[in-house]
Amino acid sequence: MRTKSHLLSASRQFSSVGFWIVLSLVVALGVNRVAAEVVDLEVDRQEPFAQGQVFGTTGAYEKITGSIWIEVAPAHTTNDRVVDLALAPTTTSGKVRFKTDFFLLKPVDVAKANRRLLYDVNNRGNKLALAAFNGARSNDPTTLADAGNGFLMRQGYAILWCGWNGDVMPGDNRLLIDLPIAREATSDGPRSITGKVYSELRVDKPSFSEPLCWGNTKVYPTIDVNDLQATLTMQPHRSAPPITIPRDAWSFARAEGGRVVPDPTYLYIKDGFRPGWLYDLVYTAKDPRVSGLGAVAVRDVVSFFRYRQQDRKGRLNPLAGAIDHAYVFGISQSGRFINHFLYQDFNGDEQDRIVFDGAFIDVGGTGKAIFNRRFAQITRHGSQHEENLFPSDIFPFTTVPQHDPVTGQRGDFLERPRRSGHLPRIVIMQTSTEYWGRGGSLLHTDVEGERDLLLDPNVRLYHVAGAHHLFFTPGDRAPCQHPLNTMNYVPLFRSLLVILDEWVADGREPPESRYPRITDSTLVDLSTYRRAFPRIPDVTTPEACYAPLRLDLGPRWENEGIADYVPPRVGEPYRTLVPAVDADGNEIAGIRMPDVAVPLGTHVGWNQRATEFGAEGELARWLGASWPFPTTPDQRQRDNDLRLSVVERYPTKRAYMAKLEQAVRQLTRDRFLLAKDAERIIGLASSTPFVITHR
Repeated sequence: MRTKSHLLSASRQFSSVGFWIVLSLVVALGVNRVAAEVVDLEVDRQEPFAQGQVFGTTGAYEKITGSIWIEVAPAHTTNDRVVDLALAPTTTSGKVRFKTDFFLLKPVDVAKANRRLLYDVNNRGNKLALAAFNGARSNDPTTLADAGNGFLMRQGYAILWCGWNGDVMPGDNRLLIDLPIAREATSDGPRSITGKVYSELRVDKPSFSEPLCWGNTKVYPTIDVNDLQATLTMQPHRSAPPITIPRDAWSFARAEGGRVVPDPTYLYIKDGFRPGWLYDLVYTAKDPRVSGLGAVAVRDVVSFFRYRQQDRKGRLNPLAGAIDHAYVFGISQSGRFINHFLYQDFNGDEQDRIVFDGAFIDVGGTGKAIFNRRFAQITRHGSQHEENLFPSDIFPFTTVPQHDPVTGQRGDFLERPRRSGHLPRIVIMQTSTEYWGRGGSLLHTDVEGERDLLLDPNVRLYHVAGAHHLFFTPGDRAPCQHPLNTMNYVPLFRSLLVILDEWVADGREPPESRYPRITDSTLVDLSTYRRAFPRIPDVTTPEACYAPLRLDLGPRWENEGIADYVPPRVGEPYRTLVPAVDADGNEIAGIRMPDVAVPLGTHVGWNQRATEFGAEGELARWLGASWPFPTTPDQRQRDNDLRLSVVERYPTKRAYMAKLEQAVRQLTRDRFLLAKDAERIIGLASSTPFVITHR
């Protein structure tokens, strides 16, 4: 059962001017001391947002930034799943204390807000919610331009971020969290914990030295740059035999100004890295961060802003009494974090109140985040060519019970929150890329890819037909063979958030899930897909898609989060499937946005690596492709392109617009487009010169 806040609403009247000088409210009598809580809210900046712009009936917004201190009791049942928490240093009262950044955008007058808190799980320290919903990206949103189209503000949301990923390097206003280090207690005092760490490196361009992990990651350095036990191998792809690189042919160092500088966080190879090749490094590191506290930070920070009146020192919560419902949103890595957050049942706070009533998980696929482990490498995740040996895609995959006949495992990833009563309403959005490069079919099939499985009633799954992982088209095509996917599905973010809110707050059932299925032949194996895909000039279909491996990291991995096999032992892959396509090469099932419903070309969620970047033909990570239809029948015949030309489909622009408007109106009736977005799409198409200029 969902627990609603019963806090007093008087604080809704506080203005931005008076907020920090008003005397603290008296906390309700009888509130118990809790085992983990926000103890100190430190505000560094409180200032107007977007030059005081008024957003509809919500009014002006302000931004509040600073730090939050949290204290955690290691033995409490809400925290006992945090790996190595018992090995973290404690205060005199036996608590583990740590600090995280926070960033809050809120209406100045919270009485005009919609009483909703939207928490955006930062992606490698970066804020993405404003880019997804408002069309404007900034890690320090301040100006009117940073508000973009103002959608979230007009809706009246309070928007919150905090640090959770202890691997994030400082810079570019990324959100940070300062996590404690786990150490073993001895009679001589705390002792560093050491352990083997596996790192895979790959480059797209020739290089002599690289950091031990990508993504602005704070890596675990080697304990000794001269460690002779460290090993390095190379191979063109994962199934090829590894080639051992002699220890005197590489070092822990970086190339700098023509010199080789020892560096425990870099790998240097005398002969240089070969583009596209996989380099497997195993070395010894020390002092693991208690990374699982990232989930505790999210839980307790959101719980504070949702339920509490003030911190322990009497500093007022700027949202006290103003929040009825809280939603969590995450893209890609952040979506995988939400999956894992729910899987390990972090969605209940210390007083057994639900933290998030709703979750919006975008392009996370079946993945989980490798964060609640010793020597966690959070940015890593499996894909078709790279990082296959990192346990990001682990059983169970589905939202209902399933069985793996190979390992004998049983379970579903929502089992624990369902049992505890902390299961939110969940909207999952995934694109074609998740089926090709993230094992997306495992979310709703058995592990052998032979039959469909149901979804939990609290879950809706929406596949965006033909879209790729990114919700924009990058300006640089590297490392791809083909033109990048040009589909625009950003309007879906807005409509699905409205759908989630109406589901949670009003009990309005969302549209039925839309995704490909085995039973109606819209979810198929790779060979079936390749046979069905049309002939397009200079295009060959992929020979492989990502199939997560069954990985064995040793007997302590599941319960203690400690890997004994580094790298892991490799078992059979799970069987994955991909969405079926029509005669144009466009996917049949899912939400067909106008680019697919009334196409001017073929859009897919895969792209292949080009020769100059190495690993030719392997799938390029995260990226899809688009190919326009031939313009005329003559061009189609000349190019030997099996797809109908644009002229054969739409003799005039009026004919095209009629079909486009019909598709847009249907998406609006189905609730997948908001009315304003529908009009914007039609208006843009109407004002754009048609591809057939002579008609």
